[in-house]
Formats: sequence, C-alpha cells, structure tokens
Amino acid sequence: MTKNSGVSNTQLNEKIFRQYDIRGVWGKDLTDDVVRRIAKAYACYLLKALNLDLKTRRPKITVGRDARLSSPQMAGIIIETLLESGFDIIDLGVCPTPLQYYSLFRLNVDGGIMVTASHNPPEFNGMKLSVGKETLYGEYISMIKDMAIKGCSSEELYGEDIPAGEVTKYDIISDYINRMKEEFDNQGDGIKIVIDSGNGTAGLVAPELLRQIGCRVIDLYSEPDGRFPAHEPDPVVLKNLTALIDTVKREGAHLGVGYDGDGDRIGVVGPDGEVIWGDRLMVIFSRAILKERPGSAIIGEVKCSQTLFDDIRANGGVPIMWKTGHSLIKAKMKESGALLAGEMSGHMFFADRYYGYDDAIYATLRLVEIINRSGKKSLKELLEDLPNLVSTPEIRFDCPDEIKFRVVDKVKEFLKGYKVIDIDGVRLNTPDGWGLVRASNTQPALVMRFEANDEEGLERIRKIVEDALRQAMDSVIAN
Repeated sequence: MTKNSGVSNTQLNEKIFRQYDIRGVWGKDLTDDVVRRIAKAYACYLLKALNLDLKTRRPKITVGRDARLSSPQMAGIIIETLLESGFDIIDLGVCPTPLQYYSLFRLNVDGGIMVTASHNPPEFNGMKLSVGKETLYGEYISMIKDMAIKGCSSEELYGEDIPAGEVTKYDIISDYINRMKEEFDNQGDGIKIVIDSGNGTAGLVAPELLRQIGCRVIDLYSEPDGRFPAHEPDPVVLKNLTALIDTVKREGAHLGVGYDGDGDRIGVVGPDGEVIWGDRLMVIFSRAILKERPGSAIIGEVKCSQTLFDDIRANGGVPIMWKTGHSLIKAKMKESGALLAGEMSGHMFFADRYYGYDDAIYATLRLVEIINRSGKKSLKELLEDLPNLVSTPEIRFDCPDEIKFRVVDKVKEFLKGYKVIDIDGVRLNTPDGWGLVRASNTQPALVMRFEANDEEGLERIRKIVEDALRQAMDSVIAN
C-alpha cells in the first residue's frame, strides 16, 4: 500500500525533543500530524540503527501508554503509523513505563515506545523511545528530530509498497506480577505499607503485587485518572506527600511509598512521617547489595550527598558520581558494570538481579525485602549511623534554555581557584561541604543544591556559589 510520506506543513516545535524523551502540550505541540511524523521518523531510525531490511522480515516493537486522557489517541496514531510502515506491534495497553521497559527484555522485540509525560500536568504528553533494549537520549533523539523535520518514511527507504504489519495484545501486567511474585514471595511478611499511586499507572500493579507477597497494603489514589485529581503525580515534591505522610502516621505503617505518573520514580516515607530522599534511600540499597557482592560499582548522580559516596566506599564498594538523567545513567551503568544507580528525583536502577533500568515498583519490592530481612527495622534505624549533615532540597529558578548552559560555564570560570567537579554542571567541594549549580536538561531552569557539616558552613558555601552565579548571569546577559 502506498502512503503519503511527504513533509507536512505543520510547524514542529523543536523544543519538544528533550534530552531523555519527547514531551509537549497535547493539541498544541503534539498534534495528530506531529505524532505521525515522529512515528515515521522513529521507524526510519530503528530500521537504520538495527540494519533491518523490510524485504526479509518485519520489525516488531511494543507500545504502552499511561493514563492521560490524550494517551489512547496518541498511542493509536503511533500504532497505525507503524503498522503502515511495515512494523508488527505488540500493544501493551495502559501500564507503567517500567513494564514497557520490561517487555523489551521479556518479549522478542526490536524496540518500543511508551506514551507518557511522566509527572507533568495533565495537558502534557510525550514519548519515551527505545531501540533494542536501550532508551534513546541526547544525540539519538536529535536524529529523530531531524528526520521528523525533514520527513522520512520506510516507503522512502525501500522505494516500494510495504505490506502493513499486524498488531497483537499482551498482558504485560500479569506477566510482571507473576514474575515478581516468584522472586519476592512471602517477603512482605505482614509489613504494613501505604501506597500512593497519585492516580497514575502504578496503581494497576503495586497494591496487588505487594498484597500477593504478604504485605498489609493501604492504598491511596490507585485508580488511574489522567486528570490527576488528588495531587500532582510527583513524589519528590513535599506537598504531594501530605496524604501519604498523614496516613503512614495514622495507621502506624512501617513505611509509605509514592509513585510518579508513570511509575518509574519513587518517594519514600518512614513511620514517623520523615521523607527518605533519594540519596539516603540509595544508602539502604547499596549496603544490602555490597553485603552480598562486595567490590561492586554503584552510581549516584551529582546532586547526591557526599555521605552516599563515602558510605559506598566504607562498605567495600566503588562509588561513581555521574550526570543527572535516567538515560545517561543507564548508559553509564552498562559501561561501568555498576549494579545500582540512583537519583535524588527517585529514579532507582537495579542491575543486581534485574535489568538495569529505573523501576519504582521493583525498588519498592527490594525495600520491603530489606526491611523484612533486617527483622523489620524501621528506615530510621537502618540509617541511624549516618552522619547528621545539613542540606538544602533542590533549588530551581528560571533561566532561558538559550543561555542556561553558558551561564553554568561562566560559573565555573568565576570559581577558579576552588576544587570543582564538572561532569554535570559545577560542584564546588570544600573540606566541610559542597555546592552545586547545573542546567536542567528538561526545563528552562538552573538547579542548585548545598550540603555541609553545619549551618555556618552551608551559608558560606552557598554564598560562594550564589555570588559566582550572579556574576555569571550578568556576564552572559551583557554579552
């Protein structure tokens, strides 16, 4: 069948092509036509990247989607376009992003697309693209962008009519629950846990799975609803944890867990309502892994506490500080052979006993297992030997995309004479603490974070970095 593969007149907003995924406002940035063009570009990219010849076999991919109101239409356009491009499709339906990743390892496929905008407001949507078992990022997404702008189709590549592919459905949720139940059977052992799925897709999986392994589950907002009526589906923003904290304390639960909209990020609350941020959660996970596999490499992103890196080393591991971003971290894990990685944002990656991608539901299972094996110690008890440092949360402020990276480069210039780490932004190290400024890869913003032994040290480090930042802003704007 011959399809119209010419370039559309629709203006394509290049800003939707981000460092780790494609994301924009549905109906404005992402129209039916734009989605179709991106799907065609993805088809061309996959065929070239894997050197597949449609004359010898049809490529096969999985497609999943989140609970957003626009996701059925968007996924439908993607599936229709790829079928016309000669692809076979396994339709996973509504599922968490980690389960779409899981399908890449579980099923015999060449890649996949997850329709999601993660924790963004309801009017947003997007795509996470995979080729083989790897999620595309950076320059690879730029290549998709270029193909979408110029126009590309599998018909153009092969110069002939292409027989349409076929679509089948697969129950990835049941597959995942059965597999995880086998590994973690009885690890719940009466552990009382509150789950807040934030009306995202984790609610389709986590409560049932945790019950099946023996947990006593109290679940909040488990019904998927793309309007996110309860609160924003972002579990590392404190205001979104209010209901979770209150319920954990009221019910006397061992812990509480919140998920983002597509289930790849985790937020954790202890029995007293204290939030266990990502780097402290990483301490718990890394200690458990290093006890079984000493000498392992473990990755923390640049915003993580120095305590994490020191603790990894003290427990016989090899700490690696790396760039922020789930795709960048997955690539570094593969390169370094690290068994665990994590971010302050709640992305947790396990290559120990798992596939090395970010899965908040799997991270919950590992946490429950650790608590059970410890004799049901509280999270506070598991971390009681850590030093008490003072720190700030992530501090974000607006900075245009056009200048944000130049501003950070200038900050580095103004911090000459200090010890800095520049793998992702500028991290100033002093004997009593550190300060970081980096450009966000997903927003027109700069991100800062500070940590020190005491309040006095924190204020001193913060002043050094903020003074350098002010000078850098003035310099870039003036030029």
